[in-house]
Amino acid sequence: MHCSVARTLDVVGERWSLLILRDAFNGIHRFDAFQASLGIARNILADRLAKLVEHGVLERRRYAEHPPRDEYRLTAKGRALFDVLMAMVHWGDTWESEGAEPPVTITHEGCGAVMHAVPACSNCGQILTPWNVRTHPARTEADAGVSA
Repeated sequence: MHCSVARTLDVVGERWSLLILRDAFNGIHRFDAFQASLGIARNILADRLAKLVEHGVLERRRYAEHPPRDEYRLTAKGRALFDVLMAMVHWGDTWESEGAEPPVTITHEGCGAVMHAVPACSNCGQILTPWNVRTHPARTEADAGVSA
């Protein structure tokens, strides 16, 4: 599908994949640690890790030879999903908490404040809302008068 959201969901749009990424951002790197943290079946975990590696979101690194053992580290592509996960944390805390306190707080190390992610314009810094942004179809070569 020619849609950025759909292409992203093809890679990380499944519950376990997002929870694996959450754990990776929280410093978990080894299969057994993911399995213990998530309570996920080993075969499902192996499948999700393989898919994230295949798509370049995680990379496997060998840390022991006998027996062979690998760990999983976020790549630049994986680290770029940080904003997505922070937005999901904020949304879940706001809309799915049923009035309870958030299970974790996130503090900004620079100033020490408890924070949540807010989307901002990369040019001027203004906070983005559905009412102050517009989408436009991408220009194609045909639109630009370029012939093949």
